[in-house]
Amino acid sequence: MPSAEVCVCADFGSTFTKALLVDLADGRVLATASAPTTIGTDVLDGYDACLAELAATDPRAETAAVLACSSAGGGLRIAVVGNEELVTAEAGRRVALSSGGKVVGVLALSRDDDFADLAGWEPDVVLLTGGTDGGNPDALLDGARGLADAGWDGPVVIAGNVEARDEAAEILRGRAPCVLAENVVPRIGVLAPDGARAAIREMFLEHVIGGKHLSSRTTARGETFLDLVRGATPDIVLRGVELLARGLDEARPGAGDVVVVDVGGATTDVHSVVEVDAETRDSGLSREVVATTPVTRTVEGDLGMRWSAVSTVAAAAEAGLPGVEGLAEPAAARRADPSYLPLDETARDVDEAIARAAAALALRRHAGRAKVVVSPEGRVVERTGKDLREVDLLVGSGGVLRHGRPGVADRVLAGSTGEAVDGGWQLPRNPAVVVDADYVLAGVGLLAEDHPRAAHALAATLRSGG
Repeated sequence: MPSAEVCVCADFGSTFTKALLVDLADGRVLATASAPTTIGTDVLDGYDACLAELAATDPRAETAAVLACSSAGGGLRIAVVGNEELVTAEAGRRVALSSGGKVVGVLALSRDDDFADLAGWEPDVVLLTGGTDGGNPDALLDGARGLADAGWDGPVVIAGNVEARDEAAEILRGRAPCVLAENVVPRIGVLAPDGARAAIREMFLEHVIGGKHLSSRTTARGETFLDLVRGATPDIVLRGVELLARGLDEARPGAGDVVVVDVGGATTDVHSVVEVDAETRDSGLSREVVATTPVTRTVEGDLGMRWSAVSTVAAAAEAGLPGVEGLAEPAAARRADPSYLPLDETARDVDEAIARAAAALALRRHAGRAKVVVSPEGRVVERTGKDLREVDLLVGSGGVLRHGRPGVADRVLAGSTGEAVDGGWQLPRNPAVVVDADYVLAGVGLLAEDHPRAAHALAATLRSGG
């Protein structure tokens, strides 16, 4: 019988499998472990190595309950089908990102996009959107017909006009497994992601985890990979960020507005939980057709430490960021050898410079900017993106920060905070800055549903700086 005192929280990552042993009474991290993700054999091989390392510190790990998330095998790949490029297609893209997926392509019917492109994108799930509730049903039905005509037979989450959902599902019946969700754009100016996020999570667990054939055996306790996994890693991490920001109740508060920047080898992800001020939101020249939501995730596929090092340096140079001179050659070497580890101070300086560029660009793209424009009403401030200026806590994540030299967070995140950032970027002005050194955010997200008090206590290690 699993121990009720402790829990193993595991993340099957694309490169490394990481695990924490957590005391459920007080949310303390009792042990940590990491091992290469064993895609070439069976992903449970790498997990077994982590479990053995945890058990060497605390034997209770061998009988602990296990909660896991996964981005192994490329993670969750989502294609979005919508009607208008700037409305339902864009809403679907945002929802897909917040659901923990990598958006591999967007088809907008208004552009006459070719559904034949789907095969090349190789998505795990299609998110089908279209129309506001009670509006023209053709926006959703035409998308379903396009999928059917293209021969799509993979999972589909239908999250469009609620009055057309059943007919859209009927079009795909017998061809593709479908889950119905609430409309992501029930009316213009409103984005409602929660129903679609839950449906995508259901599809991920039912069809994607098993469909990737990452494991064919069981653990020593007879559990399969599917038994362990609760969701896609980015979705679980975002759930952890939500709990960190909002807390549980008045007696167990959160940290306030939070932004997390995770600098990885291939991508740089930004998660934010920022309560949207309606007065600020509505004070600009125009309102967004697709509203900003408090919980947001963006993934920058051209920004990273290894696979995307070259494009990171190029984008930083184009943006005029300082400190990237002379980095083209070492960036190319890192792209050619993604497993490269810096062994001297010069190499560590280069890694920090690449990370600083990736973090700065990713945060700017997430935050957007404010600028003064002239309208018939006079001079007004027009804002785009997510306003992060009043963020209370900035959390840095990624190997370059977790394993860096003393003071690495201050150096990597320099230029991404403060009043002096040029260009009107809506970046955090005076946040507390911490590093998720033990990779606890995934653990917080995994524990949130079944062990919320332990999750809150674990999150508190970040609020207090570790």
